[in-house]
Amino acid sequence: MRETFVATVNAALDEDPRTALVLAEISAGHFRRAAVRHPGRVINVGIREQAMIGVAGGLALTGMRPIVHTYAPFLVERPFEQIKLDFGHQDTGAVLVSIGGSYDAAVEGRTHQAPGDVALLDTLPGWTVYVPGHPDEVRDALGAALPGDHRVYVRLSGTGNRAAWPVSDRLAVVRRGSGRSAGVVVAVGPMLDRVLEATADLDVTVAYTATVRPFDREGLSTLVAAAGNADVLVVEPYLRGTSAHEVAAALADRRHRQLALGVARDAEVRAYGTPAEHARVHGLDTEGIARAAREFFLV
Repeated sequence: MRETFVATVNAALDEDPRTALVLAEISAGHFRRAAVRHPGRVINVGIREQAMIGVAGGLALTGMRPIVHTYAPFLVERPFEQIKLDFGHQDTGAVLVSIGGSYDAAVEGRTHQAPGDVALLDTLPGWTVYVPGHPDEVRDALGAALPGDHRVYVRLSGTGNRAAWPVSDRLAVVRRGSGRSAGVVVAVGPMLDRVLEATADLDVTVAYTATVRPFDREGLSTLVAAAGNADVLVVEPYLRGTSAHEVAAALADRRHRQLALGVARDAEVRAYGTPAEHARVHGLDTEGIARAAREFFLV
């Protein structure tokens, strides 16, 4: 996904004079040639993440289309006040692109982990959030984001699915259950392959999205009606329950049950470990998802 991001942005810098890239050291080496070709539009502010957002906000006020990139905690958490003011309050747009996901950089410790990034941006209005599950979806998300003036967050991951799906604002049905199924599972981004394997023996509809904001409330309501059972399981690669309010809003007109899987809210993992080990701890490996899905749907 990171390689696709680099290639797509390098091409955009060459083709669209409105685009500008703002960095804080991370990935600067991937854009050295672009910096030579476009010295005024590739800006590395050093390890100054708040300044990175401020510079991008200033570029947006001049009519430029800034792309801002670093690890998720340095892009969303550390400069959150600047995001709130320099984009939201000023009503300007940018494309923020993170790497690291929730725990891709587990070997670097907690400083490089940001499972709460999407939930934090969810406190601000007007953000489009893409969570691609395949490198091709990164290209499509950026293709949709770069021409506009809106506020966009693209969350890249080190893991993904075997196949790409169209990046759309509508939930895509990957596997349809019967009219008397146990319910609906919504898999977000890189969670899809694990969800499909984990629920292979269950009669459920599996839907997929790489566009988590705006959330397809209408689509979920339609899928639940067709499933014949208003039980919904959402599997997200970040903080557990981030989209629970969206499910509640989508199904406000009927009684329903929902279960959220994601990075745990009630425990701090203080070990370094690998991404696979962190996924297992949070129940986001195939076995953990399968166990939770059976307990939820087969009650």
